Amino acid sequence: MKAVIVGSGLAGTMAAKTLRELDSDVEIEVIGEENYPYYPRPNLIEFVAGRLPYDKLFAFPPDWNSRQRIEVHLGQRVVQISPGEKKVRTEAGRDYPYDVLLLANGCRAAVPNLRGSGQKGVFVLRKLDDALAIREYMKNHPRTAVLGGGLLGLEIARAVKAAGADVRVVEFFDRLLPRQLDAAGAAILKGQIEKMGIDIRLGTVTEEIRGSGEAAGLRFQGGDRLDADMVIIAAGVQPETGPAREAGLAVNRGIVADDLLRSSAPHIFVAGDSVEHRGNVYGIIPASFEQSRTAAYNMLGVEKPYAGTMPMSTLKVAGLAVTSVGLANPAESGYEILARQVPEEGVYKKIVLKEGLLVGAIWMGTKKGVAEVSRLVSMNKNVGHRKNDLLEDEFDWTGV
Repeated sequence: MKAVIVGSGLAGTMAAKTLRELDSDVEIEVIGEENYPYYPRPNLIEFVAGRLPYDKLFAFPPDWNSRQRIEVHLGQRVVQISPGEKKVRTEAGRDYPYDVLLLANGCRAAVPNLRGSGQKGVFVLRKLDDALAIREYMKNHPRTAVLGGGLLGLEIARAVKAAGADVRVVEFFDRLLPRQLDAAGAAILKGQIEKMGIDIRLGTVTEEIRGSGEAAGLRFQGGDRLDADMVIIAAGVQPETGPAREAGLAVNRGIVADDLLRSSAPHIFVAGDSVEHRGNVYGIIPASFEQSRTAAYNMLGVEKPYAGTMPMSTLKVAGLAVTSVGLANPAESGYEILARQVPEEGVYKKIVLKEGLLVGAIWMGTKKGVAEVSRLVSMNKNVGHRKNDLLEDEFDWTGV
């Protein structure tokens, strides 16, 4: 049997690795758009910051694919999927036939429709080539504006600051990490980030990237301006669904998958950031990892259902660990919320309960208890009898 995998990132590589672990005979081909072997995407942040050398970026030794008997084609962009003929075609016009296909080509950086976004000095950070370009440009253009105060935007700000840049973060919402933190936690985080010399501007609508062919700063709604030599856009990501949509596969926000991670077309499976499962597009590393391994089983005909992934994100900025897990910011009523904060230490803890069941948590400024509270959230554990103790620093998690 021949398995073709479109995408050489986390999901594609882990699926190929799992296929080989399960079946020593299956023929595996991986088609990757980038020119580089698999690297964990978070490594790009440390590389931009100057804390990780180029040769340490990659997850496996150079001969890993050949030793695993996985044929990898890099620098190849798939532009057409033909389910009836069971083949995919690359931009260069080469066809790759398959018996079973996995679409694991992830996301692309979202770029808002801003005047001036196509100028020199405007970047996104999604691929290794982006990181290389940012590092080079930053040498002579140190004043940096980061558009976006989400996870990626803050990580980028931390990285370029560590590399010696003067950094300002501009966020449309009225708080940082609007998807992960509530107002109280975000205010504490903002204070800690500003202590390391990163300026934060909240509730600001950017209307234009100024410049005449080369980025010179930002213009905001109302006329205010910010001077900058370089602009890095961190406005989220968009699932890569184009070829799947054109091939007639069911696509909504992502490529729609059932519980066996099958697409709507026969013999085509999906995994990673482009997947929509039960209405959820996760876009997080744990989901990509779980989906890639699960998809590999199902590609081989060993039915292994995927039930979803507990939403969890962890960020470390300004030396501050931030973890958001489960339903940390419920929009509707009917939830009980308990919180504890020590702003001067950057500590904020919050738990969310539904009829005594622990359904979400925010843990910031301390690692103590993170693994334990995350485990309890994943279990939907009834902690009603101990709820007032969970936020204490010296709480004994044994037996909970």
